[in-house]
Amino acid sequence: MTHPILGLHHVTATVDDAQQDLDFCAGGLGLRLVKKTVNFDNPHVYHFYYGDERGTPGTIWTTFPYKGHGVRVGRAGAGQVTATAFSVPSGSLDRWRRHLQARGVAVSDGLPRFGESSLVCADPSGLAFALVASDRDARTPWTGGPLDETAAIRGLHSVTLTVRSPERTVALLTDLLGGRVVEDTVSYIRMAVGGGEAPGQLLDVRHDASAEPAVNGLGTVHHVALAIATGDEQARLRDELIQYGCTVTDIRDRCYFTSIYFREPGGVLLEVATAGPGFTTDEDVRALGRGLKLPPWEEPHRPDIERALAPVTHI
Repeated sequence: MTHPILGLHHVTATVDDAQQDLDFCAGGLGLRLVKKTVNFDNPHVYHFYYGDERGTPGTIWTTFPYKGHGVRVGRAGAGQVTATAFSVPSGSLDRWRRHLQARGVAVSDGLPRFGESSLVCADPSGLAFALVASDRDARTPWTGGPLDETAAIRGLHSVTLTVRSPERTVALLTDLLGGRVVEDTVSYIRMAVGGGEAPGQLLDVRHDASAEPAVNGLGTVHHVALAIATGDEQARLRDELIQYGCTVTDIRDRCYFTSIYFREPGGVLLEVATAGPGFTTDEDVRALGRGLKLPPWEEPHRPDIERALAPVTHI
């Protein structure tokens, strides 16, 4: 049985400096900081969520800034998401080039793939990004950033999963997650989930038998999350993943959604997260990202947590 995966939910990466990350994601990419919280597994580290006005699933990029915690610099490679692409309107790439270059970001043209034009760049921690021009994205962008609605990011476009051999990865995405192959090239297999082929529903499986194994650390993607509508569907999927042979975590309360985690056969860490309840459960939409929000079980430790976190400025 396949399950009703809706599309991408979010992508989470390990980065270095918190202020540099905030400046790049909000000032450079023009994403809204929709939640300033902590890593629920390490509450002395921030967890920043960026996205559209409400942090709608499919628009969300999240980061763990680990500067000063002894985390090594990582290496992108097999068993990892090695690039994250955002969707921008057709005709906006020249504006993006000028905007990013004015901020000191090195930008280049992306290699043609699947008939799409793109720009590629990296963040201060070395994470690989692409801005993909699309005329098939009707999502409403956040326009509180530096670019207006004619250019602003609509949300996630796709992620690139690098594996040494694609067959079992494609099989799991197809057999259990409702994915299907859209296009197959020499080194990439484009897959779509959620019943369509729009930005926010795409995963590119890059296969390279000689790819070096990934090393997790600063400047690497930790996991990609796929969206599912309800907790009941998530629980059923968990049972079937276990029957399929995957090792799956218990269902974890992330306050703004619930999550399960498992590795697909190529080694990439996947999360399946519920679409709700969303980021307005503890903040009004107008105030999202302003205050430090802690899970209820960490509130008694707020003074200690706040002392451990580096101060950041967000305009």
